[in-house]
Amino acid sequence: MAEGLIGLAAMLVIAFLRVPIALAMGIVGIVGYAYLRDWNFTTAFAVAQTKIYETGRNYTLSVVPLFILMGNFVTRAGMSQELFRAAYAFIGHLRGGLAMATILACAGFGAICGSSIATAATMAKVAYPSMKRFGYSDRLATGAIASGGTLGIMIPPSTIMVIYGVFTETNIGKLFAAGVLPGILGAILLCLAVRYVTWRDPNAGPPGERSTWKERWRALKDVWVVAFLFLFVMGGLYGGFFTATEGAAMGAFGAMVFALLRGALTWKTLYAALLESARTTAMLFMILIGALMFADFINISTMPADLKAFVTQFELRPILVVAAICVIYVLLGTAMEELSMVLLTLPVFFPVIVHLGYDPVWFGILIVVAVEIGLISPPVGMNLFVLKTLLPGVPTNTVFSGVMPFMAADCVRFALLIAFPIISLWLPSMMR
Repeated sequence: MAEGLIGLAAMLVIAFLRVPIALAMGIVGIVGYAYLRDWNFTTAFAVAQTKIYETGRNYTLSVVPLFILMGNFVTRAGMSQELFRAAYAFIGHLRGGLAMATILACAGFGAICGSSIATAATMAKVAYPSMKRFGYSDRLATGAIASGGTLGIMIPPSTIMVIYGVFTETNIGKLFAAGVLPGILGAILLCLAVRYVTWRDPNAGPPGERSTWKERWRALKDVWVVAFLFLFVMGGLYGGFFTATEGAAMGAFGAMVFALLRGALTWKTLYAALLESARTTAMLFMILIGALMFADFINISTMPADLKAFVTQFELRPILVVAAICVIYVLLGTAMEELSMVLLTLPVFFPVIVHLGYDPVWFGILIVVAVEIGLISPPVGMNLFVLKTLLPGVPTNTVFSGVMPFMAADCVRFALLIAFPIISLWLPSMMR
């Protein structure tokens, strides 16, 4: 176990020296593997070469660029604005209605985007000006946008679910199905957090104008493509008609056709969408390759077995072990980039979860919720930095304090998902 702990500490030290996390994990993985093979660097580099090659040609991982591309096409087609207008038409007249509309629009956008940061950045441009125009406080506006953005990685398709599924060899279709109900639950709890904030301070979210039913139905007609793409992809996966990769390809093609029909896809925007998708995919693959190298080092050390024995000797209730792991994830989320955090810790924690007899799909959903909390956790929640960059006029302490009620709502969801696994596992259990 000592080798694994030393390797983990060394990786953190290298990362804190501002070396990219992918390189830090890769360096420690290669050196650690060579050490455990009597300093045989030839074998270590051969293993690294194999990991790079296998990751690049992994058919399942083609889901990642395809879903990213689908999100980019839909973003450039202006669907985020239609989603926000549709949500506002129905609930904008309520106190805090614009903030709740933002959260619901984030949920809808997450159903075709798969990226939390992209969802938060998009909604900051769309929703914040409207909330400011109606006199919303910066605290509520930024809190709703940052927390609503996290729904992008829970409601499928989700990039982090794909990476988790590939890393742990868990069925990606079942992971997607498992994220639907927790995603809906998260949106409801975040809206309740808005109601709590406006109950405490009615001036934080004054009501907007009430829309007529004619305006509401007209707004709904503008977002049919989002519902169609989501139901088409998830319906095909749920019904067993195609795999996650095939669903991603169909979704990306459908989004491209929709963007063409709206006249939003020129050669310039097509190039920009492809370039952005390539950059994001390359970043994710670099982190994944580094994590796989680090995982190989951890797996041939005695750390996984020693950790399982350490947990077993205390004869703790398994659910307490799960709760402790979840707390560790939340704490790590306040200081580390989320995908790196998950891939760094999975080689250590996943064998323990399997040993305790828990469902990997359920544990994957818990990890996603932990990542969601980490994305809005001060001081380094990524969504907070996105908002601070896009909204330079809003003080940092306002952004930090604004997410606190929403973090509490996410913690409630965390507890509910741990106490009632059926919330996550009901839909996957019905898949063919």
